[in-house]
Amino acid sequence: MAFFVVLSHYCVFSLVHYQSLMKRLIFISILLTGLLQYRLWFGENNLSEFFSLREQITSQQQSNAKLVARNQVLKEEIFELANGTEALEERARNELGMVKEGETFYRVVNTTNKLPSSQ
Repeated sequence: MAFFVVLSHYCVFSLVHYQSLMKRLIFISILLTGLLQYRLWFGENNLSEFFSLREQITSQQQSNAKLVARNQVLKEEIFELANGTEALEERARNELGMVKEGETFYRVVNTTNKLPSSQ
């Protein structure tokens, strides 16, 4: 009979100890979850900063793509100027207003000015 008393006492002690341990584990779990949530929303490198940086990266990548395309056009233009006379001649005509020997230059002026209406 003493064996059953000791066993029942041990079971009650074990159950109380188990409940106390579970309460502590639940409290620690809630505390850790709260701390992690705080860091996620308000801490350094938080979620809003992440989205902001992601938008900046996308914007910078688009800007870089435009610059790469522009650089490619400039490289092609440099190649044309270095290797061909057609591009050089075209630039001289457009930017400097030069004319070849024997050519006649005509300037076309748009005269769409409205005549004053008489009332």
